Formats: sequence, C-alpha cells, structure tokens
Amino acid sequence: MPYTLPPDTVQHFAQHGAVVLRGVLTPAEVAQLERGIEHNLAHLSPLALVASQPDDPGKFVEDFCTWLHNPDYAAVMQHSALPQVAAQLMQSDSVRIYHDHLLVKEPGTRQPTPWHQDQPYYNVSGRQNVSFWIPVDPVPLESTLRFVAGSHAGTWYVPRTFRDQQAKWFPEGTLAELPAIDANPGQFEQLGWALQPGDAVAFHMLALHASSGVGPGTRRRVFSARYLGDDARHAVRSWRTSPPFAGLADRLPDGAVMDDPLFPLIAIK
Repeated sequence: MPYTLPPDTVQHFAQHGAVVLRGVLTPAEVAQLERGIEHNLAHLSPLALVASQPDDPGKFVEDFCTWLHNPDYAAVMQHSALPQVAAQLMQSDSVRIYHDHLLVKEPGTRQPTPWHQDQPYYNVSGRQNVSFWIPVDPVPLESTLRFVAGSHAGTWYVPRTFRDQQAKWFPEGTLAELPAIDANPGQFEQLGWALQPGDAVAFHMLALHASSGVGPGTRRRVFSARYLGDDARHAVRSWRTSPPFAGLADRLPDGAVMDDPLFPLIAIK
C-alpha cells in the first residue's frame, strides 16, 4: 500500500529540516532490521570504527555501506515505506539509495555525538536528500538525536573529526565555524523526540544534529538509511570522504548524476 504523508509533515521537514515519523516500519520490518544490525555487528566491514575513547565504559561502534551484503538491510531500504516517504519529503520524482550507516552505543557509553552536519563529509551536492535515523531499541528523550531547527537552510559548517575536532576535509577558513549551540541554548531552537521501535526521524543532510551518550542500562542500536533525489550530483573531493567510495571518481566525473550500481534507483509504487 502507498504510504502517504500528511501535507504538514512534508512542510515541517522543508521548514525545520527534521521530522519524526511514528510507526513508519512494521514490527516485522523492525525485527528484520534488528537481525541485520546483529549480523553487521558480528561481521564488521573494513570501514567500521570505534568512535568512543579507550577509557569509555561503553562502546560506540559505527559501520558504513554494508547494505549490498546484508539482505535484511537491503530489504528494508528497498521494500519498506522508506523510499516512498523519501520521495515525498525530498519532493523528488526519483529516489536513489546513497548509503547505510550503523550506529550502536552500548550501555554506559559516555561518548557524545557532537554537533555537525552530514553533507560536508560526503561526496554529493544537491538539496534533495534525506536521512532516516531508525532505532530498534526504545530511545528516551535524553539520549535521542537532537537538531537545530532550520539549520539546513544553506550554510555549510566546517566538518571536524568527532574525537579530536580536527578539520581534515575542507581547508580551515573555507566554511563557517560551528556556532556555540550548547553554550547559547536560547538562540537555537532544538528538536528531538523520544522514540520506540518502528519510529524514525527523517532529516536533511545539512541539518545540524547531535546526541549524548547512553545510560548504563540502555543499549541504543540505530540504523540510518540515506537517499538522494533528482538534483543530487557527484562532488569529487581531493580528500577521503566519509564514507569513502573507492574508484568512484574514475567512473563518475564531477557534477555527474549519481548513476552507478552503488546508488540504485528505487521504483516508487
């Protein structure tokens, strides 16, 4: 069945850059995604990393671009409501898979996810894009993903490494510096929602977002699915993007449509 969003949800996404979607995945799809996550954790790819410090009592594990080798991920990314929802939020006639991203914070992880945008780390330009942040565990408000409302409007902030805040992508001074969001809470409207399995948060790749660590009794397993729309184009970088796509620049020139087997178009019913 087609999954049709209310017009105010699409408007909220366009205005604020992030929106909550309740029950967008069925219980069967949540179970399938959970199987995919556990398989991923047991078979981490060469792109996997531990984003927490060695002395952290928990552990923050990330992995990227494994959906082509994980049937449970592939099924959810291609055959759930996500592509239909992506088309509506992006206001795009086409929907193309960009990549997947695993984010697991084990119980007691102190490591926060600092404020950042995603698109400056990527090899893609264009405004029509959406990421889904999908937990398979309940997420209380204190450890959910938070957003600065309207921060997707156009300003690109310099991307830095999470652990040591080094500018390894765009050269220093070429992009705006991140504002002091937490030090000036009254200046920045923040959005965030407690979530249950089946819920998702959809956000623009330029929306500023962050999250805290998790409590000692909380495991936070999250899968992110990222999609591109009509105006997405390859942005060839002279540095290693996150995630990297080795050899892609040999197949797709700068400014080309993202037409490659890594980024298939999804038929929208």
